[in-house]
Amino acid sequence: MREEEVKKGLKSDLRVWLLIAAVLFSVVMIHPWYSSDEGLTTDLNYGLDLEGGSWIQIRLQGAVTQVDGDIAQMVPAIIEPVIGSSIDVNTVTGGSGDEFSSVGTTVVFTTDTYVSDLQMDLIGLGDSDITHSGDTSEVVLYTNKQTLITQYLSDSLDAEVIPLPLGGSVEYEIRKEVSQEDLQSLMEDVGGSILTEADGTPIYREGVRTETRDMTRDILSEKLNSLGLKDIPVRTVGDDYILIDFAGTDLATAKDIVEKPGKFEIRVQTQGNETAHVLYGDAIEKVGVVSFHDGQWHTPFTLSEEGALALQKVAMETGATSDPSSHWLYMYLDDNEVYGAPLSYSAASRLTEVPIYSWEASTGPEEDSKAEAEQLQIHLRAGALPVNVVLMGSGQVDAALGAQFKKQALFAGLFALLAVALVVFRRYGQKEILLPMVGTSICELIMILGVAATIKWQLDLPAIAGIIAAIGTGIDHLVIITDEVLYEGKLPSTKVYLERITKAFGIIFAAAATTTIAMSPLVVMGFGALKGFAITTIIGVLIGVLIARPVYGKVIKEVLSEAE
Repeated sequence: MREEEVKKGLKSDLRVWLLIAAVLFSVVMIHPWYSSDEGLTTDLNYGLDLEGGSWIQIRLQGAVTQVDGDIAQMVPAIIEPVIGSSIDVNTVTGGSGDEFSSVGTTVVFTTDTYVSDLQMDLIGLGDSDITHSGDTSEVVLYTNKQTLITQYLSDSLDAEVIPLPLGGSVEYEIRKEVSQEDLQSLMEDVGGSILTEADGTPIYREGVRTETRDMTRDILSEKLNSLGLKDIPVRTVGDDYILIDFAGTDLATAKDIVEKPGKFEIRVQTQGNETAHVLYGDAIEKVGVVSFHDGQWHTPFTLSEEGALALQKVAMETGATSDPSSHWLYMYLDDNEVYGAPLSYSAASRLTEVPIYSWEASTGPEEDSKAEAEQLQIHLRAGALPVNVVLMGSGQVDAALGAQFKKQALFAGLFALLAVALVVFRRYGQKEILLPMVGTSICELIMILGVAATIKWQLDLPAIAGIIAAIGTGIDHLVIITDEVLYEGKLPSTKVYLERITKAFGIIFAAAATTTIAMSPLVVMGFGALKGFAITTIIGVLIGVLIARPVYGKVIKEVLSEAE
């Protein structure tokens, strides 16, 4: 009669069914199977140290600085190469010091050539008024020093330059490698220099801003993980370095993969082999699914308003709308052509009236064209890397060594579980206690691995250490529960049991909260391999206190009651 009551009590407990459901779900997500070629295989993702593979470290090229220049010298340096004639700056009024870099400045200049409104708009220094007298043009330009410095550095270095106002000054991020000496020489050419701190130290440092580093990391992560490989962790190291692990990938392939992401650009053919810039990858808002229609494979994508207007403007200026077959659109990744085709006549005709936001890049009807369309989809989806990168280091972990680490980690876990079982049995001397305790730990292990498989988390040695730590913490909690249930070596009354089990869970929840809070900084701050340790520890603790521990408290009481 007592055995039937125990079984009925466990069967009717929702917490028991929740544990069973969680374990079954975890087994499904882990998906263990056996094959004659690979042996026992699962859907778990293993990190570099357990799977073997390669790693690559790259450095972001750039410089952050504060500079000053003479407006009267910067304006000719920027405008003369565009109009193809020298200019004479007549007057400069408005802000001239660095503290007025964003204050409006009016520059009046003349030149012995015809200057059009379109030319001034393309230069992009600001609004302008132009008057013509024969072959002479007088231009009144409304601009500011920040815009002039940004444009001058961008033109001179052929790089993207991002200004950031800082109180009374402006910090410029140059997204290209340039030495302090070269930058100083460049600014001296326009009557300027690199600004200095109060102690005379030049305001210049190699690298990029933290925001740019994180943007590069996110783009690389999206790019690499869209290739269909195993989850590739992309981590920042310091301010200017990014570390990428390629589990199960040889070094040559890893280098080839890393070299693919880069600065994406669309250009239009002007005449001969010459092309003009249209837009960068950040103007691409959405990339659709590769599809086959009208006898060809297509990669659809959508432009932002700024990108659509830019494409319409350049297409009309270069003649692509009137003669599309002579003015192809080209797509580049790190200055390497990845796609080229003329505008369709229907698109060319429509561009003369309105900008086009939705586009399709056609690659052809063959099976190879489908692969090309899928690869183009990846390039478009990843967008543009904001800066150039350079390979700083690489290495490889042999697959056999990774397999050895995996076996050692498995043996370490089994040994830890066996050692715990022996200690528990020595303490209590009852198999009625030992089996539920070990069984609960095994269920926790399965659920932790199930979560890892569900979120595609890579298990590396620190993560395995975190799992072992979580199981160890779980055993501590189970011992606390067991000691509270065994009141003076025997089961207490129901009232006393409820009081003591409540006390036990108060201790357990407090300990779990402490562990979670202590590990959280490692997750948020992302200290490389320690992040895996922290995440698996937190997952293990939460699974234990929310699912496994309550069930153990119920089971151990019922089992000991049956034994008595």
